[in-house]
Amino acid sequence: MTTATAFDQLGVHLHPSDNVVVASRDLEEGAAAGGVTVRTAVPRGHKVAVAPIATQEAVRKYNQIIGFATVPIEPGDHVHTHNVEFRAFERDHAVGADVVPTEMVPEVERATFQGIVRADGKVATRNYIGILTSVNCSATTAKLIADQFRSPGLLDEFPNVDGVVALAHGAGCGMASSGEGFDVLQRTLTGYAEHPNFAGFLMLGLGCEVNQVASLAEKWQLDSTKLVQTMTIQEQGGTAATVRAGVAAIRDMLPVVNQVTRTTVPASELILGLNCGGSDAYSGITANPALGAAVDLLVRHGGTAVLGETPEIYGAEHLLTRRAVSREVGDELVELIKWWEKYTADNGGSMDNNPSPGNKAGGLTTILEKSLGAVAKGGTTNLTGVYRYAEKVTAKGFTFMDTPGYDPVSVTGIVAGGATVMCFTTGRGSVLGCKPTPSLKLATNTEMYQRMSEDMDLNCGVIMDGEATVQEVGQRLFQLVLDTASGRKTLSEELGFGQEEFVPWQLGAVM
Repeated sequence: MTTATAFDQLGVHLHPSDNVVVASRDLEEGAAAGGVTVRTAVPRGHKVAVAPIATQEAVRKYNQIIGFATVPIEPGDHVHTHNVEFRAFERDHAVGADVVPTEMVPEVERATFQGIVRADGKVATRNYIGILTSVNCSATTAKLIADQFRSPGLLDEFPNVDGVVALAHGAGCGMASSGEGFDVLQRTLTGYAEHPNFAGFLMLGLGCEVNQVASLAEKWQLDSTKLVQTMTIQEQGGTAATVRAGVAAIRDMLPVVNQVTRTTVPASELILGLNCGGSDAYSGITANPALGAAVDLLVRHGGTAVLGETPEIYGAEHLLTRRAVSREVGDELVELIKWWEKYTADNGGSMDNNPSPGNKAGGLTTILEKSLGAVAKGGTTNLTGVYRYAEKVTAKGFTFMDTPGYDPVSVTGIVAGGATVMCFTTGRGSVLGCKPTPSLKLATNTEMYQRMSEDMDLNCGVIMDGEATVQEVGQRLFQLVLDTASGRKTLSEELGFGQEEFVPWQLGAVM
């Protein structure tokens, strides 16, 4: 996991320049190691000072600044929100400074998975029928249609169909018919309509909304074999009539959608989404670096990964800009950071409103600390592209998408961008699915994994336990991603997650 140090009996000293260690267990007052004696009880995952830190001096973890002391901190003190504050500081973005050629795996040796190749060449990992909604007013009707296909056994004669899923949302009207908010909603719905994991879909509207079904349909660039139906409740003659028509439309789709086979395709066809939720202090030590190791493998095999959550790279974005393949890519990321600084300020907030209470209970003190752990999900390869929320991801390699830190909204944007598998790291125990894309849940610590084993697909806590290295867990995860892409169900799929978690980012005035 890390090099042995004199502080091992207290916790993990991530870099020789760090003036804190991360407690590997609950520490009682008087616990001692490396000449440091703990002065008060410290929960596991929280930080202990291992050197004097003067008022206004930087607190360092990962050899990076995570905050500034508000009072003198002595060796052995608990270091957290009571004596550390967030403060903006200058960061050297040094665009492209760390770019190096990626050592690609020879094509004949590249990994493969069993995927579904669509007529347009896109490769799916799942085979769903979707019910998409143009407006919240059609949400209940969409769910009523989907509910007709939920009873056990109803889809048994269609074993190659993964299910019928209704994706409702809270927008679509009471908004301007142009501008950023409207564009984001249409881009998101278009991304789902074009997603290869949907073999067919019904787009359902009310009829009088701002976000008209007809205007949406004009934007779609669909596989010629994708089955598409559009209707509105008003044209159909009401809710009951629409449910009957919607059910009939989907019944007609089922036999056709069932006629697919999985074939061997290269891992280069995968687009892997990266997200975290309910993070703790171990996230940046175990699950996030392990996911980063898996990302490095995927990129070396020719695939694509998409990191999101712009507020959760804040203060660590310079580690990504240094890996940007061009000035344009690096500058785009810096501009996103500036937009978020203005956005939060205009709304009376601060970038440090994140971490959440749960993050802080898990030992994360500032957004700077959280971000430094979060960027580890992106591995070490070059940053090849930066995308707007829900924009179609076209670059190969490691990329970034502008999304909020709120998990369902972030994941919705990444899936709309084309992600066909999602990896979601969590320390506190988040539960999330994101149909039509399978979501793998990665636990940062063994205690939570054991407590929530029916939700967690992989225990990365074995890294902290000393039972495996980051690279070893990354290799296991890479294989798990391939297996999942080949049809192996994730636990969130087994539990039925993924319909209610569709939450497009809502920007602009609600009128």
